Amino acid sequence: MPFPESFLDELLARSDIVDVVGSYVQLTKKSGANLFGLCPFHSEKTPSFSVSPEKQIYHCFGCGKGGSAINFIMEIENLNFPDAVHFLAKRAGLTVPEEDGRDQNRGKRTRMLELNRAAARFFYECLSKPEGERAVAYMRERGIAAATAKRFGLGCAPDSWNALTDAMTRAGYSASDLLDAGLVKRGKSGRGLYDTFRNRLMFPVIDVRGSVIGFSGRILGDGEPKYLNSPDTLVFTKGRNLFALNLAKKSKQGILILAEGNIDVVSLHQAGFDCAVASLGTSLTDEQARLMARYTKNVVLAYDSDTAGVKAARRAIDIFDKTGVAVKVLRMEGAKDPDEYIKKRGADAFRVLLEKSENDAEYLLLTARSKYDMETDEGRLGFLAEAAELLAAKNSPVEREVYGARAADYAGVSAEAVKNEVQRLIKKKAFADKKRKEREEAHPSRALQPSDKSLRYENAVSAAAEEGVIRLLVMDPSLLNEADITEEDFSSPFLGRLFSMLAEKSRGGAPVSLALLASELPPQEASQLTVLLRRPESPGNARQAMRDYIEKIKTERLKKSGAADLAEVSRRYREKKGLEDARYGK
Repeated sequence: MPFPESFLDELLARSDIVDVVGSYVQLTKKSGANLFGLCPFHSEKTPSFSVSPEKQIYHCFGCGKGGSAINFIMEIENLNFPDAVHFLAKRAGLTVPEEDGRDQNRGKRTRMLELNRAAARFFYECLSKPEGERAVAYMRERGIAAATAKRFGLGCAPDSWNALTDAMTRAGYSASDLLDAGLVKRGKSGRGLYDTFRNRLMFPVIDVRGSVIGFSGRILGDGEPKYLNSPDTLVFTKGRNLFALNLAKKSKQGILILAEGNIDVVSLHQAGFDCAVASLGTSLTDEQARLMARYTKNVVLAYDSDTAGVKAARRAIDIFDKTGVAVKVLRMEGAKDPDEYIKKRGADAFRVLLEKSENDAEYLLLTARSKYDMETDEGRLGFLAEAAELLAAKNSPVEREVYGARAADYAGVSAEAVKNEVQRLIKKKAFADKKRKEREEAHPSRALQPSDKSLRYENAVSAAAEEGVIRLLVMDPSLLNEADITEEDFSSPFLGRLFSMLAEKSRGGAPVSLALLASELPPQEASQLTVLLRRPESPGNARQAMRDYIEKIKTERLKKSGAADLAEVSRRYREKKGLEDARYGK
């Protein structure tokens, strides 16, 4: 590890798991000593995210993620281990000791961020040079003021194959640096390099910590693609970041406006709506929705008014519905997007539109109604079937009743009829969920398997005993004296490594810090550790239980060894039989 264990111990002691997680997740006491909240790593409506103040670890019963405060920061902030340590150290007021240089990713990450900042400066400076005239003219045409361009750090990628490459090379960056950051590409021959962004208005993508992590470029003139984004890199993942969130998070307006394009966001900010953000060349992801939920509980969708925009809005509503965020939707009649609406009618008209925005249920009902001929029985039945599906997905009985009555009114039927159909669909889903759970419970070995395929157990019988050994050692480190096995005896490489780590930390019978242990594991292994530790294990007669587990592990290993020997004997017999058959012409 690149940090002394004593330092990590102190860091975790000063980074209480409840305080760390509580700054991202609203936690409430549900049962026993644990706290619960909605998981920030997957969409859910019922809290299944558990935090243990005693063990200083977290675990989600829904998605299976778990670990220590360091693991949590790695996941929630999209950081590697050293950066998460630095993040928490700064939060705790600790000075990080000198690293031993074994972690190369941190150095690469830091250099990539420095390179991105240098590239952003290069693009910005190009605006004031002859090669930036086309971009300046385009911004003037779109009504983007110079002050706005400066605030967003907008720039220009010259219409050149190597302008950025040459500038960054002179600044001391290597071809490898530029390739890793996605700023250049290799030629078809694989030998030469050329700039990724050419002849484009450049939008730096800046994360909430103020680092330039990537770029989005809008073509100047004709050409495809219209927008080009940086590829995913060590510091940038499109689906986990939002354009302009670094600015919008400071807004006092109490909402976030989610638009489709960068120009829409720039126009909204310039018009006084400094709470606008946009996704980066992808449909809204669960991660982006959860990221927004950290800064607001109210989101307004300002998507384009075309068919694709309506489809994207409906999908976004489904995603936000699982985060606890209240969603409203704008209907921009007479304009295809916020930029056009503001230019045609002004900021005051957009503010009125914002105040009159429809909540998600109303928007979905009206959108569904517009698809059917409500003058015909077939049309009304089609609308009611779709409306019932929409309402059955709502958690709130009040919402179901209010909007059920409205759907009934639209179709000219009784509210009771709509209510009955919604209840039927809810019961149908509950029955299907029950059957699925029964199927899972009928195959307990499936439940034992880790969710991450890279950790799957080849021998479920042995793995169950191996997990028992791990749990007992965590409960009572002195039981190591009873564990006359080695890492090689384990059928699961992951559990074997875990045993060796515990054996090393348990020598002398000292208690093992679960938080520290989890921090030393990759995210998927830390999550599986929390899963196996939550399975029941009786402390009564622990020594006998340890001996029983070890006997089972050794028995299973002998079976495997015996099966391998038997298979080898069989192979040799078949080989010999084949030779004899050939000799006698059979």
